Amino acid sequence: MTSPQGRMRPEHPTARRIVDLVSRFALRTAGAALPDDAVTSGVVLASADVLPGDVFVAVPGLKVHGAAYAAQALDAGAAAVLTDEAGQRLLADAGLGARAPVLLADDPRALAGPVAAWLHDEPGTRLVTVGITGTNGKTTTTYFVDAALRARHATTAVLGTVELRIGEEAIESPRTTVEAPVLQAILALALERGASAVSTEVSSHALALGRVRGLEFDVAAFTNLQRDHLDFHGDMEGYFRDKAKLFAPGQARRGVVVVDDEWGRRLVAESAIPVESVATHVGSLESADADWAVVGADIGLDGVGSTFVLRGPDGAEHTAASPLPGLVNVSNAALAVVVAHAAGVDLDVAIEAVAHAHEIPGRMERVIERGGGLPLSLVDYAHTPDALVLALEAVRPITPGRLILVLGSDGDRDQGKRPLMGEIAARLADVVVVTDENPRSEDPATIRAAILDGVRSQRPHLTDVHEATSRTQAIHDALALATDQDTVIITGKGHEPTQEIAGVFHRYNDRDVLREAHAAHETRVARQGSIA
Repeated sequence: MTSPQGRMRPEHPTARRIVDLVSRFALRTAGAALPDDAVTSGVVLASADVLPGDVFVAVPGLKVHGAAYAAQALDAGAAAVLTDEAGQRLLADAGLGARAPVLLADDPRALAGPVAAWLHDEPGTRLVTVGITGTNGKTTTTYFVDAALRARHATTAVLGTVELRIGEEAIESPRTTVEAPVLQAILALALERGASAVSTEVSSHALALGRVRGLEFDVAAFTNLQRDHLDFHGDMEGYFRDKAKLFAPGQARRGVVVVDDEWGRRLVAESAIPVESVATHVGSLESADADWAVVGADIGLDGVGSTFVLRGPDGAEHTAASPLPGLVNVSNAALAVVVAHAAGVDLDVAIEAVAHAHEIPGRMERVIERGGGLPLSLVDYAHTPDALVLALEAVRPITPGRLILVLGSDGDRDQGKRPLMGEIAARLADVVVVTDENPRSEDPATIRAAILDGVRSQRPHLTDVHEATSRTQAIHDALALATDQDTVIITGKGHEPTQEIAGVFHRYNDRDVLREAHAAHETRVARQGSIA
């Protein structure tokens, strides 16, 4: 997916001399001579985003070095290339060394963020900044925090999985956390447009790859750590180490950590910055020692949200609420209240704002209401074993009939979780429809087979288990199987606007397909009525 940098740059960028950049970051120079008056106003990692005068940062990739795209960047007007020695050799081999100054660093990826921050005059220092990491709940918590920040700040920005939004203007986000130069450009643009606070989702990939370097968050938050992305991090220890990078001096000033799991408790114990702990499971052993704790909760059903009592560090108890149902959203709301308070929002204001936060795209999103022969139908992003358990447990109490689940699992990602997802589906859903998520380069049938192996371990005779080779067909099948006493929940993709198959991104969204299936159902009903 194309980077948003071309559409999310400051309208009045700061121009800086490239020789000052070289001096500021102690860079070595090679290639063409660097004129004293050469200036730049942009830093990019993607050659397709280069505008005349930009510095193109060519970094080693998983498969190809960025210097392989230097010709495209130079043709677009790049004023210089910042790279490492391997990149310089590639430039020389391609005969490009003399076309522009080459700025050399041992780790250009690590410098991309600080260079962009310097170029844009450190925009993060003039904003209230919140960074939220964890496996599950990042998006929901980010939107809850933004709701609280908007109660104090006239204009805010939200950067995350769903969108990149400044005020009321938004574009689709290409990933959970954008590349470091894009992040700094958006922060500068947010300042231009009057924003004074920013909430950012911070993925483990972003932390491992340095996408938030150059930005010191005012508050960092941690939701939980569950099995995910082990194809990238290797194991849970590696996953934790990358998540913990957000809680380091220079990366965040203070932290707020949910201590419901062992990883959160370890993070509090090992953090090198001041942190506040939040326990969100009523009656847990962690509640007594946590700075903040949920000490009572009335878990809402049928979309009415939940109320809970949050005990503060001074022992005072505060009645709060989550606008979304389920225990998991009590956790997200409690964390958001504490984070917003740490970011300068009065506690009572934060509680009120979170309680009335808007619906989160693709998170327990009710697309079709129950009635007229149709089931309650929801879309949820749950794509890890723990998230799937929480999603199914949240909708079971609001389901008079059967719980019908549509699920898949991503290709080119952690293969070990596929049978686990199947086992959970078989245990907690009544009807299971296995289909595709984003197969990417893998054979979709192989992915489905691994999920079905997990299902078979719980249901050897495959009762009420179906397989659909098309995700669209899976959703139509689920609705066709359901009555208005049932609940259909479609998990895995949530808000996502595309489906990646064999390297091609196809426009696709679960909500849109659900609405189309609903319309088709209405048409069938109308035809049957006219025939009768």
